[in-house]
Amino acid sequence: MSDVAERARAWILGDPDHRTRAELSTLLDSGDRTELADRMDGTLAFGTAGLRGIVEAGSNRMNRATVIRATRGLADYLLARYGEAPAAPVVVGRDARPSSSDFMRDTVGVLRAAGLAVRFWEEEVPTPLVAYAVRVLGASAGVMITASHNPPRDNGYKVYDANGAQIIPPVDAGISAAIDRVGAAVDVPLTEAPLEEAEGTGPVSPDVWDGYRKELARLRSAATVDPGLRIVYTPMHGVGWRYVRELLAGAGYRDVHAVDEQARPDGNFPTLPFPNPEEPGAMDLALALAGRVDADLVLANDPDADRLGVAVAGGNGWVGLTGNQVGVLLADYVLSRRPAGGDPRGRQPLVVSTIVSSPMAGLVAAARGARFETTLTGFKWIMNAALDIEAEGRGALAFGFEEALGHAVGGLVYDKDGMSAALFMADLASECRKRGETVLDRLEALYRRHGLWVSVQRSVRRPGSAGASEIAGAMRRLAQDPPDRLGGVDVVGMTDYRKGAGGRPRWLGAASLIELRLQDRTRVLVRPSGTEPKLKMYVDSTHPVTGSDDPSGIECDLESHAGAVASDLAGHIGL
Repeated sequence: MSDVAERARAWILGDPDHRTRAELSTLLDSGDRTELADRMDGTLAFGTAGLRGIVEAGSNRMNRATVIRATRGLADYLLARYGEAPAAPVVVGRDARPSSSDFMRDTVGVLRAAGLAVRFWEEEVPTPLVAYAVRVLGASAGVMITASHNPPRDNGYKVYDANGAQIIPPVDAGISAAIDRVGAAVDVPLTEAPLEEAEGTGPVSPDVWDGYRKELARLRSAATVDPGLRIVYTPMHGVGWRYVRELLAGAGYRDVHAVDEQARPDGNFPTLPFPNPEEPGAMDLALALAGRVDADLVLANDPDADRLGVAVAGGNGWVGLTGNQVGVLLADYVLSRRPAGGDPRGRQPLVVSTIVSSPMAGLVAAARGARFETTLTGFKWIMNAALDIEAEGRGALAFGFEEALGHAVGGLVYDKDGMSAALFMADLASECRKRGETVLDRLEALYRRHGLWVSVQRSVRRPGSAGASEIAGAMRRLAQDPPDRLGGVDVVGMTDYRKGAGGRPRWLGAASLIELRLQDRTRVLVRPSGTEPKLKMYVDSTHPVTGSDDPSGIECDLESHAGAVASDLAGHIGL
């Protein structure tokens, strides 16, 4: 225990927060070697998602000391990049989690002490608005204190580059190296009263939100609005309601009902242990309200409003749409509404999606005359691919999405944006209502045109450092010994994305990702999660829908097949 204990004592000496010093001291005195080793097992890794972890004492946790050191590393990186303190500010925002206010104050305080200008929100703010502000303010970087849809015990530190997109290599590695060179947090200079205005530093102007609304209005200028569309909305105890309410009202949607128990920001998430619209049961209160008011559409943002969950009325009750279903619906809708003259610069419309999202998106894009690109997982890659292609004049982003409920319309925000996606989904539902059809009718029409695609995801949780080793071992076993058959179908091909990156664009670079292709066009992808202790398996299967075929029956069969494929694969790799 001596090495772990020594690291813990050193961390305590360098921690400026008396609460976490006391917490780690108590743990040290308890003799709980396992817990202490987990807390002090290295330093919480800084990567392309920034930082995210449990809010507790220790070097491998989110706490004030971790945030202070990370911010000093970011400041040092920016000072080295620009050769001096840039005039462009760093934009900083936070969500409503209990620790977010302290973490934001420390972030602003460290940046100011380093001589950097800062623009910040004093109140909670949606993540997409922070990303938008980085772009329109010409910022040098952005920081959002959030753990998005993670459980209440977590928090995170998300970094945007000057282009308004999440950081990618080599920027993440450069910031991480700068953090490693920072000494104890207690020795990092902090400005007292960091939220006081000073030259170059102060609150973000309301003009930023006004600009967002005006740009969004231009993107949907020809939208059909049925003011009779009845909408139920929940922000899941997050920050979205204040903003989405204004967007919907400004667009002409008057019949909007918020879930009262979840409408106000509360980072403890009292009605939701896991505030993610993807989670089973997460939208139950919204669906119950929808039943009481006879709604047409249910919209749910996660707590930082960057994801969108959707449910629509079906013949046998409410139907929750998957992220892939929302993605192909919105992609088709956005492309169908292109201005008659097209892009002023003659660029082809561009749809970008992650490799683990439904292959159906490419078929929808092609049918609408759009260019389609796939990227590695994460919106950082979607937006950097779009920025590269746009810079070369080879396309103009029309829509980007990932299966995990992330959507982005046009170039409004260079990250996923659950607020604009919510408004576009209302517009799509309005158009369907005006035409005497339902959203499910529209989805079925796409299936009949492009084939019915089913996507099944299976995750295996393995927390802690031991779990990370298990996941890494499973990936090695799969690469070295791929299965011959899955779900009774032959495996006919494999791609290991850890290899061959030189022949692919940077948005499909080296990654811990393995793809298996089956004889019946089923596709399987396996990867470790970048933000949670999970191994994720994605299975996509397809079948044509013709004549009098019942799509629901085909869907059921495909789901059963995809589930069998995932189960066989989990057994093959020993998880």
